[in-house]
Amino acid sequence: MLGIAVAVLAFGLLRTVVTSWSSGVEASSANRLITRHAVSFIFPLPVSYRSQIEGIPGVTKVSFANWFQGIYKDQSFENFFPRVAIDPETIFDVYSEYTVPPDQLANFKKLRNSCIVGKKLVEQHGFKVGDIINVKGDIYPGDWEFVVAGVYTGKDKTADETQMFFQWEYLNERSRQTASWATDHVGWYIIQIRNMNDAPSVSEAVDALFINSSAKTKTETEKAFQQSFVSLSGAIITSLELVSYVIIGIILMVLANTIIMSARERIREYAVLKTLGFTSFHVVGLIAGESLFISMIGGAFGLILTFPVCQGFGAQFPTLFPVFKVANSTMVLAVMFSVLVGVVAAVFPAYRSARMKIVDGLRQIG
Repeated sequence: MLGIAVAVLAFGLLRTVVTSWSSGVEASSANRLITRHAVSFIFPLPVSYRSQIEGIPGVTKVSFANWFQGIYKDQSFENFFPRVAIDPETIFDVYSEYTVPPDQLANFKKLRNSCIVGKKLVEQHGFKVGDIINVKGDIYPGDWEFVVAGVYTGKDKTADETQMFFQWEYLNERSRQTASWATDHVGWYIIQIRNMNDAPSVSEAVDALFINSSAKTKTETEKAFQQSFVSLSGAIITSLELVSYVIIGIILMVLANTIIMSARERIREYAVLKTLGFTSFHVVGLIAGESLFISMIGGAFGLILTFPVCQGFGAQFPTLFPVFKVANSTMVLAVMFSVLVGVVAAVFPAYRSARMKIVDGLRQIG
């Protein structure tokens, strides 16, 4: 039972890593489009594009964002979290899954160097309203100070609560002295559309506006945009998924063999049962019942352990896995594997005991 539990636990943890890595793709809104530079995401777009995009039929609101990064405290992994320059007037309209108290949002809009941090960052770093976050710029040189004006929370568990948002105007002002190449430029546009069925036509219309400009665009659904980032590590994720199946396959095969050997050693006992009047059906039922009981109890124990282990694992890497939860498909597969090992382990001894003659069984030496 313990062996099966360990196998299910290892499978559940690895599968959760795989499913959580692409959680942003699943949480994407069908009513949002992303417009970026056609060559690469790292190239900025002129802020003047916004007014032109807003005039396209089917577009209800346009916001923008710019990756900032920088170094908080040091370059250790635990101090990494996304830092993004945004338009404070529209960002929380297009990302309605993020909730900010009205008074905090008002203060954020008033103070130029203020920021909004996610709930998980508060839990991890102890940020509170009024704190100053010092960041050393890398892409944008210099020492930056951000005043925490508020904390945002997600409306559901699929929302990413590990980001820091600050005003793009603050970045743009500093860029005039330290990074003139980025002045009046943004990283990407977030476009909210009225009807998700209009996504292809709106995307084509946006890209057609700037087809002859020096900064051509590529517009795609938010899901496709997120998927492009996930695909960069596709080989690693595929390998992890394959390893999860190999691990549980090998361990369960060994355990099935152990159960088969245990049943084989009791052939004489089954022969005695038949002598006492038990039919082959009864003996097969005992063998199959024992095998399934062991596998299911072990599988259930492993599945129960998966939840606290995954919760602890996710807590250790909140920025790498903003959403880390056991998927329903993982639970179903774990149960299926547990049942499978019970069935496989019972087939051979059950078949043998059913066809066994009593005399041959009594002669068997385990």
